[in-house]
Amino acid sequence: MRKEDKTTNIEQIAATIREYAHFYLTDTASMDAAKTSDLRRACFNQDIKLMVVKNTMFKKALEQFEGDFSALDHSLKGSTTVMFSNAGNAPAKLIKEYKDKKQELPALKAAYVEGSFYIGADQLDALVAVKSKNELIADVIALLQSPAKNVISALQNSGNTIHGVLQTLSER
Repeated sequence: MRKEDKTTNIEQIAATIREYAHFYLTDTASMDAAKTSDLRRACFNQDIKLMVVKNTMFKKALEQFEGDFSALDHSLKGSTTVMFSNAGNAPAKLIKEYKDKKQELPALKAAYVEGSFYIGADQLDALVAVKSKNELIADVIALLQSPAKNVISALQNSGNTIHGVLQTLSER
């Protein structure tokens, strides 16, 4: 591959990293064409971008960003397929879904989610549990609304009780 082509590929990878907030490094090398097509279709349906990369080019693309990505160096060996997503747990759920179907691949190598590194396939359950920004906002709003709803409900119920007592007393 010519140097110009390599530079172009590195820039494309870096642009994709900028576009998405999270990425997962997976191994899909032994998947046949049909299974790979199914995986690509599933990724497309869940707004996950799937990209097969050369490890050295991916490392060079990461060098363009602030921060230390050296924790991923050990995972960048062999065949690497990267799943890019803006939802932190979407690729993890997809990988878990494949595992539940008793398919070994895609195998999780590592992930960069919410500014943290998750190294190894044993981190899959932790990644599935990671909540997205929108899910966290919804949880906070629900927690904030709960006490207000309880106060309003109590006031309405006590108002009905007082009204019933007054009506009974007026009838006597």
